[in-house]
Amino acid sequence: MLILAIDTALDACAAGVLDTSSASVIAQQSLAMKRGHAEALVPLIAQVMAQSGVDYAALDRIAVTTGPGSFTGLRVGLSAARGIGLAADKPVVGLTTLAAYAAPLVSDNVGAPIIAAIDARHDHLYYQVIAGDGTTLLRPRVAPLDEVFDALEHGAPRLVGNAAALLAQRWPADAPPPLSVLDAPAPDIAWVGWLGAAVSPGSAPARPFYLRAPDAKPQSSPLRFAPQPPA
Repeated sequence: MLILAIDTALDACAAGVLDTSSASVIAQQSLAMKRGHAEALVPLIAQVMAQSGVDYAALDRIAVTTGPGSFTGLRVGLSAARGIGLAADKPVVGLTTLAAYAAPLVSDNVGAPIIAAIDARHDHLYYQVIAGDGTTLLRPRVAPLDEVFDALEHGAPRLVGNAAALLAQRWPADAPPPLSVLDAPAPDIAWVGWLGAAVSPGSAPARPFYLRAPDAKPQSSPLRFAPQPPA
C-alpha cells in the first residue's frame, strides 16, 4: 500500500510517502513552523511526491492528522488531503494527533501506560491515556493540567507530545516519576502513514477532531491495529 501522509495540526508542516510493502517511508519532509502552513504545504507535498517517484494515481490512500491542534493548521492539512483525494479518486483517512504521538511508544511493546499530551494553553492540556498494547484507558479530552495526574492510577507512565516536558516539570513530588519523556513539536509523519494504513476509511473520517465543548466527540484510538515498522 502506498500512502501519502500529511500533518499540519501543530508546529510542523510535514508530508511523507509510506510504502507498506517495503515497510519504509520512501520520501518525507518536515518544516518546523507555528504559522504559514497554507503557503508551505502544497510545495512541500509536490517535493515529497517528486522525491518518492510515485504518481498521485498510484497512491492507495491519503492520511491526515485531524487534531486536536491549531484551528487554522488543521484546515490547511484537511483541505489539501481532501483535494488530492478528490482529484486522484483516492480515499482519505483521518488520525488524531494524540494517536500519532503515541504510536511509536505502543510499537515498543512496553507494558507501561502512555500519556499523550498536547498544550491547549491557559494551563489546560488535550490528552489521552493508552495502555502499552494500544488500547484506550482514557479517551481524548481537554482538562486542567493538574487533572492529568489522575491518570497515575494506571501506573507510572511514559509521556509523549508537545506538552510532555511541561507535564514532567509539574510532576507531583510524591508520585512515581514518568518512565520516559518524549517532547516533540509534532508527531512523526511516518507514524501518520502507518496509522493511515491500519484504519478503515469508513471508521476514520478526515474531519476536524475537536475536544472543546460543544464539539467534544471523542473517537476510538486506532493504535491497537497499527502495524509495526521494522526496528
